This record gives sequence, structure tokens and C-alpha cells, in this order.
Amino acid sequence: MVVVLACSSFSGVTASCSSSCGATSTSSAPSSSRGIMYFPYWKCRKSRLTGVCWSGTREVRSKELITRVVATEVTANGETESFLDARSEEDIIYLIQKRAESGKITENIATGMKILYHNYRNAVLKSKNPLANDVILSNMAVALDRILFEVEDPFTFLPHHRAIREPFDYYTFGQNYIRPLIDFRTSYIGNISIFQEVEEKLRKGHNVIFVSNHQTEADPAVIALLLETTNPFLAEKLTYIAGDRVVTDPFCKPFSMGRNLICVYSKNHLYDIPELADMKKKANTRSLKAMAMLLRDGGKLIWIAPSGGRDRPDSLTGELHPAPFDASSVDNIRRLADHSTVEGHIYPLSLLCYDIMPPPHQVEKEIGEQRRVSFHGVGLSIGHELKFDVITSTSETAEEAKNVFSQALYNSASEQYDILKSAIYGHDGLNASNSSVSLSQSWK
Repeated sequence: MVVVLACSSFSGVTASCSSSCGATSTSSAPSSSRGIMYFPYWKCRKSRLTGVCWSGTREVRSKELITRVVATEVTANGETESFLDARSEEDIIYLIQKRAESGKITENIATGMKILYHNYRNAVLKSKNPLANDVILSNMAVALDRILFEVEDPFTFLPHHRAIREPFDYYTFGQNYIRPLIDFRTSYIGNISIFQEVEEKLRKGHNVIFVSNHQTEADPAVIALLLETTNPFLAEKLTYIAGDRVVTDPFCKPFSMGRNLICVYSKNHLYDIPELADMKKKANTRSLKAMAMLLRDGGKLIWIAPSGGRDRPDSLTGELHPAPFDASSVDNIRRLADHSTVEGHIYPLSLLCYDIMPPPHQVEKEIGEQRRVSFHGVGLSIGHELKFDVITSTSETAEEAKNVFSQALYNSASEQYDILKSAIYGHDGLNASNSSVSLSQSWK
């Protein structure tokens, strides 16, 4: 599928800047803004806005009114046709094809929608959950509705984007979409006590930077879903440094809109179109300034993937491991934190979620990659805080110190990744824990 965030590093800049349940509407006439139709719906257990409650156990208050935005098409007889009206797979495919035939979407977009639907359906069915068919139809109807809306009326991201929670809750939408792809029985979180430590620092007004590997567009949702039982504050507080592809691709944008972002151009795509390189560098400088302003306020949690792109298997061995960190990107974010006048902390983070949404085998220049999705266990781990002055105390030059600190962060993330890999792929489960990484399943 698609989900949000292919995050990247700052490049080419320096850190010198300091139901169908039968619920009814309470509104007789929709209002409009930005060409959008607003229809109030009651939130319920099988709401087509929020998706089916995956666990089947959580109760949702029936009187919680939320407003939803619907990408609609009015037929000749005055009836409204929307993906949200779909009651079967056939309805979904029919509506996609109808929009293609009418010129509302291109054949490429239509093909992408069909592939996404079938891939998501096949992945969720593997979960063997008795509600799988309801979940597939509900989540895909909302996803296609949002994608269509982005095709018809594209949203433009600012350098600093704040998660959109109303009138449509894009954050909850993203969580509901990714949740059915995660096999929580074989998923693990490492060092939950350190996440508690991070939350305490944030509540004191400190800044915290997560330096992490990056595996899929679903990384933000995976992080949030694994933390939602113990640390939902962290999940919603996170600001991701996001590459331009996830804020321009209509299949990604609805998921990106539900996250706090600092939007940058990844170094992997900085020179895709040489004549645009200078523009991209200037845009990165603006984003860097926005980051500096954020950190000055304090109490900010930032996620950065200094590899500049997603992890990919080795072309010869097929082995998957965190991509190397770019030392300049690490140093830029560190200096920004140091110059903020607010106490800052840097923690190495490790993610293992490649199989639920693997990227193309090679970096693609063109927007519009096919999305493959799968049902699989995932992992998240955090290491102890690394202090620059301590790690680089014996370094003789600034350049050496920069490389030493970046390598220390990478080594920690890689070590944690190996533990997660043993737990999930090696089937060692909680027994994969060692003195550095204590695994748990806090959702049980």
C-alpha cells in the first residue's frame, strides 16, 4: 500500500542557523470549504470513517460526533457516488474504473488503486481475523476516498506540517489502516523503560532526537502502534523529517497529512532533476530554519533517518540491514539541538518492519511506485542516550568527532536491529533479549 513517511536526511545544507451501523447525520445540509463537502457522521464500531475496530474489544462512544470529508461524484439522477458507499469488492473496482473512464483519474492512478486494493486485501486475509473482510472494505474505502481527493484537489505541505486531526482525523485513519497489517503475536518492543525516560524528559521541556534506520512508508504508524499502549504521548508528539516523495505522491499524502513533519528533499533525490537542485537546497534551508524554531521552544521529539532513504536488501546476499548513516546529516541535527538553548538528548532507534510494506528493490526517480503490503511481525527498539562529548572525547578533529558520533549511533541501531531480527525472523521471541535490549509485548 502506501503509508506515509519516507523520511530522509537534510542534505546540501549546514546547521548554521541558530457502518454501516445505521448511524445518522445531525446536519440537514453540508457546508463547503476548499471545494470539499462536509458530512457529519456518528462514530461507531463499524464507522466507514474510522474503520472497523480491529481488536473487536474496544468500545467506542456512539455519541461522539466527528466531521468527515468525502470526495464525491454526483450522478445524472442526483445520487452521490463515493468509495464510502461501496458494499463489496466489486463496487470498489467498478468505482475505480468508472472514474478512469470519465477522465477523473488517469489509467496509471486507476491501476495503482486496483493493485493497492488487491495487495491490501491479500495481506489482511492472511491474519485469519474473523473481521478481515469488513476491515478490508472499510479501510480501503476510506483510503481510496482520500487518495481520490488528493488527485482532484492536491494538498500542499508547508516546511513544518502539523498533523491534521479535524475535520478529518488523518492520524487515526493512518493507524487504522496499518494496524491490520501487523502480527502483534510476533511483534516486539525493546527497552520500554527508555521510552518512559524519553517521555519524562519531554514533559520537562527538553528536546529529544531519535536517530533511526528507515524501512517503509509505514514507519510512523508502526512506531505509534507499538507505543500506543504504554506511551501514546510519544506517538502523537513525534515530528518526522520527511522526504519530498511522501508529500507529493497522492497515494502517500493522506497518510503523511496525519503526521507532524519537517519536509525536506532527500539526498538520494537531490539531483534527480539537476536544474532543480538549487531550488531543493533552498527549500531544505527553509526547513532547517523551521526545525531550529521548533527546537527553541523546547519539548520537541524529532525522528530522523540519516541514511536518506529506506533500507534495502544487499543486491548480492539478499540480507537486509540498516543502511549506513550519513555523518553530515547526524551532525546537522545535533548542532541544531545544541544551538536551541534548550537541553537536548539524542537516542539511537531501530525499526524492523520491512515486510509489511517493502520498497522497490532500487531507488526510483519517478513518483508512483507500486505498493506491496504483507501481514507480518514488526519490531521497535531504543538504545540508551548517547552524549556527543563523551563519545568523541578522544577525537582529534571536528571531522573525526562527527564521524565517530554518527558511527556510534549506527552501531547501536544495528545491534538492536539484530536482536529484533532474532526475535522475529529467528523465532526466538522474548528469548532474544540480552543485556542491552530487553524485549516485551506491552499490548498483551
